[in-house]
Amino acid sequence: MITRNVVKKNYYSDSVTLMLLSSKIGKMAGVKEAAVMMATDHNKELLTRSGLLLPEGRTATPNDMIIAVTAEDEKSAEAVLQAVEEYFAEEGKSQAGSDEEMVTTKTQATALRLLPGANLALISVPGRYAAHEARKALDNNLHVFLFSDNVTLEEEKELKEKAAAKGLLMMGPDCGTAIINGVGLGFANAVKRGSIGLVAAAGTGLQEVTCLIDKLGGGISQALGTGGRDVKAAIGGSMMLMGLRALAADPATRVIVLISKPPEEAVLDRLTEAIKAIDKPVVTCFLGARVDVAGEKVYPVRTLQEAALKAVELSGMAADRAASYFMSDNLLQQTAAAEAARFGGQQKYLRGLYSGGTLCSEAIFLLEPLLGSVYSNVALDPEYLLPDPETSKGHTLIDMGEDYFTDGRPHPMIDPGYRVERLRREALDPETAVILLDVLIGYGSHADPAGALVPAIREAKEAAAAAGRYLSVVASVCGTPADPQGLEQQEEKLREAGVIVMPSNAQASLLAAAIITSCASTR
Repeated sequence: MITRNVVKKNYYSDSVTLMLLSSKIGKMAGVKEAAVMMATDHNKELLTRSGLLLPEGRTATPNDMIIAVTAEDEKSAEAVLQAVEEYFAEEGKSQAGSDEEMVTTKTQATALRLLPGANLALISVPGRYAAHEARKALDNNLHVFLFSDNVTLEEEKELKEKAAAKGLLMMGPDCGTAIINGVGLGFANAVKRGSIGLVAAAGTGLQEVTCLIDKLGGGISQALGTGGRDVKAAIGGSMMLMGLRALAADPATRVIVLISKPPEEAVLDRLTEAIKAIDKPVVTCFLGARVDVAGEKVYPVRTLQEAALKAVELSGMAADRAASYFMSDNLLQQTAAAEAARFGGQQKYLRGLYSGGTLCSEAIFLLEPLLGSVYSNVALDPEYLLPDPETSKGHTLIDMGEDYFTDGRPHPMIDPGYRVERLRREALDPETAVILLDVLIGYGSHADPAGALVPAIREAKEAAAAAGRYLSVVASVCGTPADPQGLEQQEEKLREAGVIVMPSNAQASLLAAAIITSCASTR
């Protein structure tokens, strides 16, 4: 084996691009491990742990980029380094020669001189620089979509107070999704325009509801992300409140939807007062909340699916599409009973492997009353918080997009590789009965997430059969027919591999629970 490092001085690329590139070169022939990262102290520590960092890499500064590879021989290592250089060279050519004459700049000031009418900045830089760049954008009177994470709570509070004082949206940090005037930002989906506006402190929750609205015949006016910490008392729900008021004043928005995990009490009180002052119907989906907002035009719902259904109904769309789109309770129970009849004697546990954090939380919320204890790496109850995220215990749901799993790895929405490995491991457990999955498509996501999962699903089912067991796999695909990956194509690939594909995460969760309870009742 040979390890090589190349340091590109004063060279920056955003984290998503580098994650995708790292995933690509890691699959090249003769490569054991490879990574392309900005040389922050954190990233150098990750490279050290992986055995990829050499003395020349240790001298790199946070403004430098490190290309690191361990390969079988010099030829394979050199091929990786050459591929990276070609990638950045081609990227530069495509930008310089595009039909829209895209021009790259190194500062916001230069960008604003080239686009004097710009009113929004999308920021995706390492966390240590993110607050500084967001502050500059606000000083330039720009709304901000801050994709970056690792921004402190104190910095977030300062940024949002500054934005609120200027009447600007400060979406984020760690804001995964927004749709502004029909344009998707971050991990967004191709949805129809319409009269339903949303504000969400939940990225994949926002994706799920906008996609279900689209499937039910509705459309989106605006979809504003806030970052998950916005509903904490320290932040005060400032951007959720601002988004709520903006949609209330928007003539194109007839129905408003709010989505988040339960807001802290002080924030819930502020939201309640703001909602009461709005003369439009407001659907609230605070997943797992024990107290709902009350009001004449307020419609509290329990699940993301219910949020989409109620919003479409209130927008004046025909409700008959819901009956044909979602599975009936009777058919769901029949499907569960048929699956449960095929299990071996030891099989009794559900294992959920999620790429969407909000979808994982919704599943936990739905499953706990039906299955009892559900363990997770993101459990709110400390009693059910997994001691080791790598090891399942009883019924387990894992958010594989959580920081533990993305520390030095691409997010599973970008690269499903580590989720594929975990799926294979869970399938080998003789007590595993059902594997529950989400598949998220759309802009920014993997080009073929279902295709990446299918080989492992087939192997898992075959291994279970060889051991005299049956493995049930249940999934839902969050996306639309207009997404680049194609909703129907993704669902069909899963079905051909023996997966039961449900129309929503809520129904997938309920089917998984029904299979487990049906299995228990027959023993």
